[in-house]
Amino acid sequence: MAVAGKQGASELPAPEAAEVALEHIGKLTGREIVGVTSVEPTDDGWRVEVEVVEERRIPSTSDLLALYEVDLDLGGELLAYRRTRRFNRGRGDSGNGMA
Repeated sequence: MAVAGKQGASELPAPEAAEVALEHIGKLTGREIVGVTSVEPTDDGWRVEVEVVEERRIPSTSDLLALYEVDLDLGGELLAYRRTRRFNRGRGDSGNGMA
């Protein structure tokens, strides 16, 4: 099934899918965008993970960040989005073996 998604997603290249997802999240949340952390093809289009600043703090290493998943169709239209995680900027990701 992943192969079919990759072939169909060629209508909207990955870099463009990432840009479209950034625009959608910026409009929907009104928050500062940090950047795209992942882009992957799906059967219906693309799933893009976007990191945003949820809350500014002093020092900036204690900013509250969030990850959002954005699902786009083959033409770049928003299908769904959801916040999947919130964390402080200064904290390492324990999921990859780093402190």
